[in-house]
Amino acid sequence: MNKITRLFNIKYPIIQGGMIWNSGYKLASAVSNAGGLGLIGAGSMYPEVLREHIQKCKKATHKPFGVNIPMLYPNIEEIMNIVIEEGVKIVFTSAGNPKTWTSFLKEKGITVVHVVSSSVFALKAQEAGVDAIVAEGFEAGGHNGRDETTTLTLIPMVKEKIQIPIIAAGGIATGRGMLAAMILGADGVQVGSRFAASTESSSHTNFKETIVKIKEGDTQLTLKELAPVRLIKNKFYNDVQELYQKCPSKEDLVQLLGRARAKKGMFEGDLEEGELEIGQIAGLIHEILPAEQIVQEMIREFGIACQEKAKFEF
Repeated sequence: MNKITRLFNIKYPIIQGGMIWNSGYKLASAVSNAGGLGLIGAGSMYPEVLREHIQKCKKATHKPFGVNIPMLYPNIEEIMNIVIEEGVKIVFTSAGNPKTWTSFLKEKGITVVHVVSSSVFALKAQEAGVDAIVAEGFEAGGHNGRDETTTLTLIPMVKEKIQIPIIAAGGIATGRGMLAAMILGADGVQVGSRFAASTESSSHTNFKETIVKIKEGDTQLTLKELAPVRLIKNKFYNDVQELYQKCPSKEDLVQLLGRARAKKGMFEGDLEEGELEIGQIAGLIHEILPAEQIVQEMIREFGIACQEKAKFEF
């Protein structure tokens, strides 16, 4: 066992990212049953929908699972109360100040992890009292840090500054990537894109099939004036780039983005007008697989990579 498996009482130090429109109870319970830690993504759920997913997850697995909560959520107090009422024991927070809710959650006996994109924010999270941090690099899908620090450099920089456990995220979908992150100083990994293309992911089949067709260079970070987000290059992405040629104001970008773009793309399967969020690592994802098989393949490859590593010792 290592720091992460002990912290969450799981078999493998693999955490499934709490992705919007992908991470419902089916995916979370499947990953937990496979020996990792599954997370329900609250960011795309109304409060009562979240409650339903938590209740279904408790029936689908007796293993630990958690909830990922973006703190910019408009119904944040209601969400936090639901988590308490339903007896959730692990909460990952993101997109906000960890001081706001960490003490409240820890007083209720909940293990708290915060997602950061820099060593500066990692220190703030540690000072806020979180139990661990997710250090997410620039390669990741979805909303990203503004500093554009890659996982390769972020993990050792964060490791140098903090004492609490580190979970690496961004560009990790294989056992070799997992080993690399842990050699750099991580105690575990958070995997998003690989699980987005799983049988149990709640995203639309169109989106999953698009992920496995992605090649190097098919994603790009954009909309930095609003909230940096890594997208698959489709018609909506091209419309954004065309607007940039006209030196748009922030209001112009907001108007083009409109409402529910991510839902339209990832959940409803509109590959032209939807926002399709995925990480650069999608170029290494070639088939849609059950979550259990994804976990087992990562662990198998991790073991092989550990053995091969001995060849490079001087």
